[in-house]
Amino acid sequence: MQLHGLHVLVTGGASGLGAATAERLAGAGARVTIADLNEGAGEELAARIGGQFVRTDVTDPAQCAAAVTKAAAKGGLHVLVCCAGIVLAERILGRDGVHDPVRFKRVIEVNLIGTFHMMLYAAQMMSQNQPNSEGERGVIINTASIAAFEGQIGQVAYAASKAGVVGMTLPAARELARFGIRVMTIAPGIFDTAMMASLPAAARESLGAQVPFPSRLGRPAEYAALVQHIIENPMLNGEVIRLDGAIRMAPK
Repeated sequence: MQLHGLHVLVTGGASGLGAATAERLAGAGARVTIADLNEGAGEELAARIGGQFVRTDVTDPAQCAAAVTKAAAKGGLHVLVCCAGIVLAERILGRDGVHDPVRFKRVIEVNLIGTFHMMLYAAQMMSQNQPNSEGERGVIINTASIAAFEGQIGQVAYAASKAGVVGMTLPAARELARFGIRVMTIAPGIFDTAMMASLPAAARESLGAQVPFPSRLGRPAEYAALVQHIIENPMLNGEVIRLDGAIRMAPK
């Protein structure tokens, strides 16, 4: 799909990977809707890129459906990029007792079930589009993590949620193929996002040095560039792409 004139919805689009994606796709001529809980940052970015903002809690199916409806209101929905997510560091057996089941459930609800909610309503909307010359009606790009493959100690909840996103990719792509909707997942490594910005410079440098090449933290713009390529390359479907500089995470 060529981006110019397409209607795009980016969850978690107010910051980090989502914000970089929203900016890049808008710069390529797409009409971008940002879905996020952060109204201030979301509204500001939407105004700057000529898009629109909709406050969305991805754990609420009704809010997800409403975000899709708003994004599609003036010409359908062609692309969904799911970047909304949360992290948690907690051991199964920690110093203060066992892993909190409520916090485990929350991570699954946001990262995995929230992605499913968005995919569900976006696919329904995309199925109504007129196909392009390749027969495409839409593209769904989800965000996992290399933790899905090499979850570290203390990442049991986060790794489980991201492994679920990986596991949905192929069956979703197979199922939605008959509608001309592609499904892809990106599994980023260690990226320079707001969470990383809170760490001391020495810690950031140490993390970057663990990446074989380039030996640095990933840049959100590099994630956004891959999103654009996936949208524009119709043969990419049903696959998970690691975007990690060849790092393989150690146990801790």
